[in-house]
Amino acid sequence: MNFRQIEAFRAVILSGTVSRAAELMGVTQPNVSRLVGELEEAVGFALFDRVKGRLIPTPEGQAFYRDVDQSFRGLDKLRSSAARIRDFGSGHIRVASLAAAGTTIVPRAVRKFRESFPSAIVTLSIMTSASVRNHIVDGEYDLGLAADEVDLSGVEHQVFGSFPALCAFPAGHPFAAKQTIRPEDFDGVDYVALSPEDRARLQFDRLCEEAGAKPNLVIETPYAITACALILEGVGVGIVNPLAIDGFAQRGVVFRPFEPAVYFKSYLLFRPDMQKARLVRAFVSSLFEVRNTRPSSRL
Repeated sequence: MNFRQIEAFRAVILSGTVSRAAELMGVTQPNVSRLVGELEEAVGFALFDRVKGRLIPTPEGQAFYRDVDQSFRGLDKLRSSAARIRDFGSGHIRVASLAAAGTTIVPRAVRKFRESFPSAIVTLSIMTSASVRNHIVDGEYDLGLAADEVDLSGVEHQVFGSFPALCAFPAGHPFAAKQTIRPEDFDGVDYVALSPEDRARLQFDRLCEEAGAKPNLVIETPYAITACALILEGVGVGIVNPLAIDGFAQRGVVFRPFEPAVYFKSYLLFRPDMQKARLVRAFVSSLFEVRNTRPSSRL
């Protein structure tokens, strides 16, 4: 039994005659008859009754055809899937992101991406950078965006960006009188900190130590957007990732440059060979495009 024999059998069923089946397959009538005969010999039972020059499916032939039809439906589905992937008009990409970018720059990249690929499905999950890395390694996501404290061993990656930190504080805070905030300004000030393992937090702590400043640590959080929300409520001041500040200036958080500069560095992480996938390449291009045109921080 081979595919060509089954194809001839199906063509006869669909068309009703050997001559029409031959036209569908682009072969001669004798070839169709030969293929059907070979299939009958292979399966061990008659597929058709010959009645006045016509082929009428036997009960066994009808039962066999039901399974054949299901198989061809599966092939048709595979062809359709291949066509969608080839034409790049549909598909599915799974993205995991740290919170700082996942609520701001990544949604803008999704909008940009869908301008070109409106039928593509994007799964977006927000999690810690360590979780992003682990899910990429486990093959559960196609693309990840993580901070630089993650372990990059064993994972394909490229630098996404390095962004200078901003000092954030509530409206009416004494920092508002300053154009630039420095480590010594934090001495004795209520401080909303990022997690101890955050590289920007470590840079900030080192600068404060060198300046002899001792901020009054009030609360720690792994998420810059949560830090902004706490600062908005007047809990304290903090150093935040500029990717996470969208909308907070309008709500009352004030931002100033911090010097010496502290940087939030982020990486794009990929499943093995996933950088070569067209949907992933397109989404990465969208990320870089919106990164370069992100809204002003409105200091």
